[in-house]
Amino acid sequence: MVIIRLQRVGRKNDPSFRLVATDSRNAARSGSFLEILGSYDPRSKKKALNGERIKFWILKGAQLSVTVHNILAGEKIIDAAKISKVPAPKVKTAAEGEAEAVKS
Repeated sequence: MVIIRLQRVGRKNDPSFRLVATDSRNAARSGSFLEILGSYDPRSKKKALNGERIKFWILKGAQLSVTVHNILAGEKIIDAAKISKVPAPKVKTAAEGEAEAVKS
């Protein structure tokens, strides 16, 4: 499966990222990818994205990482709402609360 994700490049303590299309089985730091689709500099918030090629890969069935999804939604390349990367806190039900009280 093809996934579009960020690949870190740049010096130590100076992060910069490439937006790449890669096989999901490849490690993020392996350097192996199918195509470079853009770049993102988080320090200056500068983004250079190739919207046509990104849409091409999405139409071919490529999945997006959560961070890439949020970047593309912010730049209006895809029509979607941003996704919260932090999971919602679990709410304990009454039965779970009673079960914990019994164990204690």
